[in-house]
Amino acid sequence: MVTGGGSGIGRATCRRMAEEGATVAVLDRDADRAHDVAGELGGPALVADVGDPEGLRAAVDEAAEALGGITILFNNAGTGNESALHEWDPAEWDRLVRINLTGVYLGFRAAVPHIKAAGGGSIVSTASISGTRPAAGEAPYAAAKAGVAAVTATAALEYGPDIRVNAVSPGMILTALTEPLLRFLPQERERYERTTPLGRIGEPEDVADVVVFLCSDLARFITGQNIVVDG
Repeated sequence: MVTGGGSGIGRATCRRMAEEGATVAVLDRDADRAHDVAGELGGPALVADVGDPEGLRAAVDEAAEALGGITILFNNAGTGNESALHEWDPAEWDRLVRINLTGVYLGFRAAVPHIKAAGGGSIVSTASISGTRPAAGEAPYAAAKAGVAAVTATAALEYGPDIRVNAVSPGMILTALTEPLLRFLPQERERYERTTPLGRIGEPEDVADVVVFLCSDLARFITGQNIVVDG
């Protein structure tokens, strides 16, 4: 099951998982996107906000019933915004933390019983390079993503040996969220390309490949890690 599976890194990961033979439940708050990706891949589409505890739990229960169980969860749904620290509206601060951090906890809350019932599996969550190297203007996002890494480390201790728990921390990746910035501020794209050792902006598939690896038996002795994918 992939949250935020209708676009960007989530969509790319759904596709890679399907290529490896998985039946993927695609969850997104945008119904059209969820159904588009699920229709392409042949799995169930689910519509929920990861910040809604009961809505997410109901969606995960529905996915488990449709799939005959859940062995993998990719906690990927997220959102961002920017403001000077003292100018954040408290409601917007709470929204960013709810989606980016609390949504991960709620994913565990909903999915872990199903993964345990299936005999174990793997959970990967999307953190961010911003959690360790934040930029000005993104305090709630950076704090939430640092929290995802901490939750990952804690969960790995709690759920081993049957469930492996890891995170990925993408750098600048070309998605619907970042494309407008890079298009309207070409100097930013040039700066990222110039300062990245591999000389390019990341693609969603670059992160998807790492997520699929972490969910596979190739990563059978890896847990509690936050893998940076930033070129």
